[in-house]
Amino acid sequence: MVSAGPRQASLRRLREFGVRPNRELGQNFLIDGNILRLIGEAAELDPSDVVLEVGGGLGVLSEHLAPQVAHLHVVEVDRALEAPLRDALAPFANADLHLDDAVRLDLGALQPAPTKVVANLPYGIAARVLLKSIGELPEAALWVAMVQREVADRLAAAAGSKTYGATSVLAQLACEVRLLRRVPRTVFHPEPNVDSALVLMRRRAPAAAPDVAALVHAGFAHRRKALAGSVALVPGAAEGLRERLRAALEGLGHPPDERAERLAPAEWPALAERVGHDELRELRPR
Repeated sequence: MVSAGPRQASLRRLREFGVRPNRELGQNFLIDGNILRLIGEAAELDPSDVVLEVGGGLGVLSEHLAPQVAHLHVVEVDRALEAPLRDALAPFANADLHLDDAVRLDLGALQPAPTKVVANLPYGIAARVLLKSIGELPEAALWVAMVQREVADRLAAAAGSKTYGATSVLAQLACEVRLLRRVPRTVFHPEPNVDSALVLMRRRAPAAAPDVAALVHAGFAHRRKALAGSVALVPGAAEGLRERLRAALEGLGHPPDERAERLAPAEWPALAERVGHDELRELRPR
């Protein structure tokens, strides 16, 4: 049974503030009270939590979260949604609205520091925001996010699968990742053209070191090539790096021409250690 509350709040704010959902920004607003409840339960909300919500939309998730936590940071890039969001957050002195782009915002500067991330993420930035928050929010221990189904599959993908890639490795190096459930399109207004899923990530380690992250991205940059060959094609790659990677792969028990998708997440830091972090420095974006 769908709760009338979120639907009524969304439709009222759409009318009252003259909001038209922006497809280019991936705006599909949650209107199902049952999904809000499931998100809250999965997030294990506690009165001591400081929660970051990216993509505040019309505020129905925000007003569900705010009364249950110590502090709520809501980030929204679309200034056309400022009025409805402030309407939703007005009763809550513990909520801050940040009108900014989460991809560019310094999440580490938020005070108090977020301990959880709970969000209905815009599809186009979901993976980037999740990986960025893992790195910039060292105190965050739990993520519960609504994302496009393909993004959820990549986050949780096992080594060797078709969807396994850099996103999978970097998420799983820091977190246990679980796809909680598929989500029907009917829980959104307007209904999206793609399927969605609810994903949970629980931190078990710090974010990957910058050199390791650079190696992961370089290794998957050319999926049809061997890992060592793909990395060697990166502009600025050190002379002889290809051969050092081939030797390091053999030292880990892999063929020298192994592909990136065959390495489990835990093997990437070991590979970087064998190659030498100084040798990988030039792979890092400037």
